[in-house]
Amino acid sequence: MTEAWVRNKPGMASVKEMPLVQDGPPPGGFAPVRYARRIPTSGPSATAMFLTAFGAFAYGMYQVGQGNKVRRALKEEKIAARSAILPMLQAEEDERCSRMEGWRERVQLWEMDASSYW
Repeated sequence: MTEAWVRNKPGMASVKEMPLVQDGPPPGGFAPVRYARRIPTSGPSATAMFLTAFGAFAYGMYQVGQGNKVRRALKEEKIAARSAILPMLQAEEDERCSRMEGWRERVQLWEMDASSYW
C-alpha cells in the first residue's frame, strides 16, 4: 500500500507534495483529566484506630503483668516448700554418708597410691 493510494492523491512525485494531515484535539478540547487523589472518608478515623490499637496493647501488657505476678507467687511457693523439707533431706543424706563411712576398707578393689595405668 503506497502513501499515494492511502491519501487518495495519485501521481505525486515527492513526499513533500503530500498534503499535511495532522491530528489535533477535538472541537471544544479534551475532557479534563482527574489527577487529584480522592480517598473516601468512610470507616474509622486515624485517631480511632490509634486509640483502639493502644487499648489492645495496654490490655495485653496488663495481662502479661498479671501472669508475671502469678508466676512469681508460684516460684516463691516452690522455694518455700523446698526450704521447708531441706532439713529432712539433709538428715537423710547425713545418715547415708554415716552408713557408707569405711566403705574403702571393706572394698579392696584397688590400691589408693597405685598408678591408674599398667
